[in-house]
Amino acid sequence: LRMLQVKLIVTGDDFGYCPRRNQGIVDCFLAGAISNVSLLVNGSAAADAAKLARRHNIPIGLHANLSEGAPVCEVLKTNSSLLNQDGFFHGKMGFRTALSKGLLDMSEVKQELKAQVELFHELTGHLPPHMDGHQHVHVLPEVRHVFAEVLQEYGIQYTRVPIEPGLHNCDWIPPSLMDFYLGVEEDSFNTVDVFTKHGIRWADIYIGLSTMGRNMSVSSIRSAIDGAILQLTAKAPQSRTATIELMVHPGYPSVPPVGGCGEGPDDFSQSWERLHELQTLIKPELQSHYKSRNIQLCSFKDL
Repeated sequence: LRMLQVKLIVTGDDFGYCPRRNQGIVDCFLAGAISNVSLLVNGSAAADAAKLARRHNIPIGLHANLSEGAPVCEVLKTNSSLLNQDGFFHGKMGFRTALSKGLLDMSEVKQELKAQVELFHELTGHLPPHMDGHQHVHVLPEVRHVFAEVLQEYGIQYTRVPIEPGLHNCDWIPPSLMDFYLGVEEDSFNTVDVFTKHGIRWADIYIGLSTMGRNMSVSSIRSAIDGAILQLTAKAPQSRTATIELMVHPGYPSVPPVGGCGEGPDDFSQSWERLHELQTLIKPELQSHYKSRNIQLCSFKDL
């Protein structure tokens, strides 16, 4: 483990979701515990998040959202296949159901993704160096092709492919959630060729499903990183460097009705689990573990 130089991108997802999430993410960044953020441009506090990123020089990318809240593309706000009868996106599982039934118009998916890139550019003054999908929608069948086209069109180089080493051994994850994760994993395997063909890149290792919310601890992060590095060095013993993206969701719990992407904040954002992640990530023993393993925190634009 010693020899390998590891670049660790700790990405705080859902920046822009609400003022309390923004504050938690900024506090985490200033404590040196995260090194990158992913912005929800349809989040209720997105403009504020972009200002905070500029003020504190926080590396920021786009968390493309097709499943929670309302679209940003004007044309799609009133009549589109992406909306349910209440005029909002179909939701994490609803989106997947609508997709599997062939009810989603891929040209509208593309339209909305482009509108989100444009809004990101408007809010931050630059294009996103990386772009991934909220609730992992970007690796779903059909969507993955459109997503890759949009990244290629805008020259966005990096994304996230949520294939987590060691996921199958995590017996603390409840079966219903594990089913969802294994679906994400399978979709991700089927996405690799599509992203590769479009010249898109991602970190060597992804971690974040096994360490989310209540499952996050210094030891769960440590063992996920160490296990992943061992697996990588076994596969490619001659490699000198490795990049890891650790997906995290720190924040102070949302207080309704403030927050969300148009419909108010969801349960996860109101729960203690956000604060638990924040408190875990800033622990000094985690920072000292990084040092002992020759792990350097960075962002996608540092790769």
